[in-house]
Amino acid sequence: MAKHTASDSDEPKPKPSLKSLKRSLRLYKYIKPYRGAFVLGMVFLFLSSAANLAFPKFLGELVSASTQPDFLKQLGRIALLLAGLLVVQAVFSYFRILLFVRVAEKGLAALRQATYSKMLRLPMAFFDHKRVGELTSRIASDINVLQDVFTSTLAEFIRQLIIIVGGIGLLLYTSPRLTLIMLASLPPVVLLSVAFGRFIRRYAKDVSKMMAEATTVVEETLQGMASVKSYANEHFELGRYTSRTNEVAKTAIRGGVFRAGFASFVILGLFGAVVLVIWQGSLDIARGAMDAGDLFSFVLYSSFIGGSIGGMADVYARLQRASGATEELLDIFDQPEEPIRLEPPGARDRSLKGAVVFEEVRFAYPSRPEFEVIQGLDVAIEPGTRVALVGSSGAGKTTLMALLLRFYTPISGRIRIDGRDLNNWDLSGFRAQVALVPQEVLLFGGSILENIRYGKPGASEAEVVEAAKRAYAHDFIVAFPEGYETTVGERGIQLSGGQRQRIAIARALLNDPALLLLDEATSALDSESEYYVQSALEALMKDRTSLVIAHRLSTIRNADRILVLDHGQIVEDGAPDALLSRPESRFKALWERQLANE
Repeated sequence: MAKHTASDSDEPKPKPSLKSLKRSLRLYKYIKPYRGAFVLGMVFLFLSSAANLAFPKFLGELVSASTQPDFLKQLGRIALLLAGLLVVQAVFSYFRILLFVRVAEKGLAALRQATYSKMLRLPMAFFDHKRVGELTSRIASDINVLQDVFTSTLAEFIRQLIIIVGGIGLLLYTSPRLTLIMLASLPPVVLLSVAFGRFIRRYAKDVSKMMAEATTVVEETLQGMASVKSYANEHFELGRYTSRTNEVAKTAIRGGVFRAGFASFVILGLFGAVVLVIWQGSLDIARGAMDAGDLFSFVLYSSFIGGSIGGMADVYARLQRASGATEELLDIFDQPEEPIRLEPPGARDRSLKGAVVFEEVRFAYPSRPEFEVIQGLDVAIEPGTRVALVGSSGAGKTTLMALLLRFYTPISGRIRIDGRDLNNWDLSGFRAQVALVPQEVLLFGGSILENIRYGKPGASEAEVVEAAKRAYAHDFIVAFPEGYETTVGERGIQLSGGQRQRIAIARALLNDPALLLLDEATSALDSESEYYVQSALEALMKDRTSLVIAHRLSTIRNADRILVLDHGQIVEDGAPDALLSRPESRFKALWERQLANE
């Protein structure tokens, strides 16, 4: 089951209201730059709808002309008018559709870009509670729902409104009495529409959420395909996806039951009113109070109006689905974001020296506020110092690095960089001068060249090659038939663990950071790979502040300083040899235990 957060369906959602409608209208700012084309499209929509309303009038005149002596002359004139009207309506409809599609596609492209940009600006705490498939669904499926609204549903809604309002006006002009009979069926339809909209809105949001969960299953399965196959769990994953998609289908079908019932009610009410109108109009013709052509036009207008109101059920349902998708998107847009600047790294400040000070820092993850991972930590690190972080799992080592990168904010205390509070640094400028080499290196699906260049977009090929040589990666790269243009595959699956690590180190070398964070970069490597990776790390750590997490204690013998952490506190601090010489040293105990297990 997908994990839910406070923003998910576990909490009651607000019912449709003017406030939620106003909230949804925020997305229309993305078509504002194209409002000229949109307004012109609306003009063509109005004109094509008006032309549509003219047909019953001319057809009624055609019926009336059949009783006139000059029937053939009148027939030719009306036929010519109808042909011209058809051509005009076709031209208006063409330009209306063309303009709306252009506005919608450009506006939705801007919305997709804005959504992706917003996601990039969100803090790590947000992604701790979200799954990849859910977010992918927001930027893909939900926006596709809005695409239908912008390109056709909105235009159809306005067109039907024009036909209903214009048609009722022409009905009143033709016969006020018959119009009152026709309109008698509208109040129950309107009341039912309001109630119906609440059901559709709820089901639309449920379908959107369930579809996001189904997409999440696919994302996770494809990303972990090696695990799926190694455990022979293809049937299990198919069952998970089948369960999710069946739930989507069941919920959508339940929503369809309401739509079908509403449509049936509209047909019964409105077309029953048409039958009543024809009966009353026939009596008026018999009494000489009404012309047959006027009745014919009246019935056609009534049918137009009835069809438009009946079609409103589907249009309203689509608008409600879009409203559900809109709320999910706006939930993302309403999230607080990091103060980052989306600009090329080369334009940022490179003045960081690398002095790091933690002052009485306390921290608990937002998902576990009752459990403090870091408890009143105090430490000062000089620029250019190699500091190793040692301790058991859960001691707070990786959390310290996350706090240094400002992925999270301490609940108390402060972190100072070069004497300045970390919160006062330009976040993008600061992170551009920090490099992280994690245990599980993420490589993007492009070439080796692109992956190394990720550390410094715009770097020359010569710079990339030099970084690869310093990372002991050049030799194995050029051994590939395509060299630096070799595609690494999804998440770097084509490369070994040691090769991925050296590419990550080359990426960091190209970045030339002032502050280096190594999170177990040599764990889970064979001896040969570890030798090359450790040699590359030595080159990377030279003359820069480095914080190193290492379970293999032999890899940190060259550290200037070792910090032993336990339950978020520093319990030992000193040079490796000094700590090993202490009889009761925790580091010494860890060292000896590891040697005994090798």
